[in-house]
Amino acid sequence: MPGQMTPGAARVIDPVLSTVAQGYRNAALVGMALFPAVPVQQRGGKIIQFGKEAFELYNTARAPGAATKRMQYGYAGVGFSLVDYSIEGQVPVELEQEADAVPGIDLGSGAVANAQDINALQLEVAQANLATTAGNYDGAHKNTALASTTLWSDPTGSDPITNIETGKEAIRATIGMRPDTLIIGPKVMAALRVHSKIIDRIKYTGRDIPTEELLASLFGVKRVLSGEAVYADASGSFVDVWGKNAVLAYTGVGTAADRGRPSYGYTYRLRGYPVVESPYFERNTKSWYYPTTDSVQPVLASALAGYLISPAVA
Repeated sequence: MPGQMTPGAARVIDPVLSTVAQGYRNAALVGMALFPAVPVQQRGGKIIQFGKEAFELYNTARAPGAATKRMQYGYAGVGFSLVDYSIEGQVPVELEQEADAVPGIDLGSGAVANAQDINALQLEVAQANLATTAGNYDGAHKNTALASTTLWSDPTGSDPITNIETGKEAIRATIGMRPDTLIIGPKVMAALRVHSKIIDRIKYTGRDIPTEELLASLFGVKRVLSGEAVYADASGSFVDVWGKNAVLAYTGVGTAADRGRPSYGYTYRLRGYPVVESPYFERNTKSWYYPTTDSVQPVLASALAGYLISPAVA
């Protein structure tokens, strides 16, 4: 696999295939909902972080001749260092020859999409790890005490609606904004779909099974997303990327992603990435290769804008 691109390699970027990579989205991945991408100019620097002051209401009225009030919007926090994810999509000439006989098949774009899928899954895991690590939240912004009958997998003894309201209030009381996004793992979604209290609350909607849209309305957030992505661990067993967790966050849904705007988190991405270098042919394998590279790092801009429930189910 290629390492970090050199300036020379950057000059042979394929603009058409790079557009394919930059426009690629995997519907099963939800990390960008918590960590929307914002471009940065360098591979390293300081994270723009936000405290309570970024969300406060300021009295900007001034008397004639009085000084204009000033505020510093965010501050330079810990350092970040972008990670390069690089992989090559392979297209053997035998497949290319067969595809040439069928109009409309573009194996080059397909190889780029598959490579980008692998890069995107690695990013999703990094985003999920950051969002579901309890140590990233203070005591008022996490619930790690659910157990036995209070776990949402108990459809009668637990109360997910109250738990979500507690998280929403913790965020509102700290930053003055209510969370707009809830990310849940697939086992959490499965538990909510059969939860007696949830079903009782939606019975007048004419729906028997709660959807993500119904849950968003019930919980009072703009969107609920179930992170369905899985990965294979060292033993070959499949693992849910988002585990058994629920993450509430204020992300500014509907506003342009900008690392200068207060929000739960961002994905810092080198401007112009992901990119695809010009494909090259290797005689030994008789294949075309499409090197695809992304340069990213998810960061927490304000953990005060988030609330973690871990685990939410057994």
